[in-house]
Amino acid sequence: MSSVGIKGYSYCLNHTPELGLHYGSTPFVEREAKGESDFLKSLPRYIQTYEQAAGYAPNQAYIGGIDYEAFEGAKTPWIENYLTNAQRYGRYGEIMPEDEFLGLMAICDVFDLIWLEKSFADEVKTKLSKDPVMNESIVARLKGVHELAEIETEVKDKKGRPLYYGGKIVGCVRNGHEIDDCLFAYVLMENLACKAGGVLALLHLLKNSGTKPEEIDFVIECSEEGAGDMNQRAGGNFAKAVAEIAGCVNASGCDIRGFCAGPVNALISGASQVAAGARKNCVVLAGGAVPKLYMNSRDHVKKGLPALEDCLGNFAVLLVPDDGTNPVIRLDALGKHSVGAGAAPQAVASALIYEPLSAQNLSFGDVDKYAAELQIPEITLPAGAGDVPHANIKMTAALAVMKKALEKSEMDGFIKKHGVIGFAHTQGHIPSGVPFIGVACDHIKAGTMKRVMIIGKGSLFLARLTNLADGASFLIEPSGGASDASKAGASRPGTPAAVSKEDVKSMILEALSEIVGKLS
Repeated sequence: MSSVGIKGYSYCLNHTPELGLHYGSTPFVEREAKGESDFLKSLPRYIQTYEQAAGYAPNQAYIGGIDYEAFEGAKTPWIENYLTNAQRYGRYGEIMPEDEFLGLMAICDVFDLIWLEKSFADEVKTKLSKDPVMNESIVARLKGVHELAEIETEVKDKKGRPLYYGGKIVGCVRNGHEIDDCLFAYVLMENLACKAGGVLALLHLLKNSGTKPEEIDFVIECSEEGAGDMNQRAGGNFAKAVAEIAGCVNASGCDIRGFCAGPVNALISGASQVAAGARKNCVVLAGGAVPKLYMNSRDHVKKGLPALEDCLGNFAVLLVPDDGTNPVIRLDALGKHSVGAGAAPQAVASALIYEPLSAQNLSFGDVDKYAAELQIPEITLPAGAGDVPHANIKMTAALAVMKKALEKSEMDGFIKKHGVIGFAHTQGHIPSGVPFIGVACDHIKAGTMKRVMIIGKGSLFLARLTNLADGASFLIEPSGGASDASKAGASRPGTPAAVSKEDVKSMILEALSEIVGKLS
């Protein structure tokens, strides 16, 4: 099988400004090194409210609150033109408020690590019970309720980390070990937040695709977090931990890591398992990364701009055998960044874009949209990182000119037609192509697009192991017809209809008569 169906997808955001204020890497390091500096005193003045975050056009595009074309036409700058009547829920997922997300983290805690203050927990439980993807058994998992005095003691005397809402302590994450820094409260908080985001995305995916939890048989988690202890620092397993909370009792799972390129590699891995017949319903998902909250906030505050990195991003995609009805990932047209390819942008673009297209006798113009590194430009531009999605499509256009597939005078038109405007938060792994899968599949099903390339790129130097770049890509297209695996044992549209026993008998007799005639 050379293609695998994409049956469903979900995209959610968790608006977590106070987690970011206290535990985003930039504010956290500043506080640890300098105490309450002028930057930290100024940052709260630039934090968005939930209503502002919900009305921010890229956020609505991410959850499907507005379609991509409406986002393209939204008035800019987005930070000065918030959308009116913006909703919490979109067709892909939701933007969850911070108090409910703290409650979801507590739901995902199975080791009594998160303590929430009683009255706060009661309020959150009531709110979560109204979320359309939360059932009674999930909400009932919210435990660890304590008096505020107990929580304060845990923070003061036992190295717990406080959790805030409305500027007040409403809970804490308890320390998991006295000397193992992999199990310190900060790391456990980071991992539980990632797990909770993955659970929310999976619950929305099940709802969106009409799939029962017990029908999922494998989960791959591909965030940037690493869970373990001092003996194996990133052994995992986020995937099974997420599946457990969502009620996927028949699922197994594993984690795949690759920095920003992780999700695309995970989707290729999951699709390959489905194509091989090893798995049937395979979910690829990722939660968000707390350290990336307010990562560029120093530059935003310096320029008097809103600190926009206030949301954890998460997603989930359901892969199934190609039955002729869903858009598909083509496994015969994969891009990869090999060890010998080199780290120059041109070399990376050639490996991930030109080579897989050339192998299938496709030209650059045969792809409707190229989705790579879809960071929101209003976040990256003030930090000096430029408009990353625009830079990517510009490089693609330049490569097309170099390969004589495009005239230099046609570059601007190519960029406008085939580029994607960034609408994903700087969560590392989240922007790398995957936010556009939902848009691509919707358009392919509607017949308004025929081919989209999803591109993931990673920076491996972050681990201090190698200076190599990394990357992978794949094409999404309409299905060309049901695969052999899907055809087996069933008649589907586009396959031969069932025949009666009399017809079979007649065909056999006709064939025998022909054979006898030839022998005589």
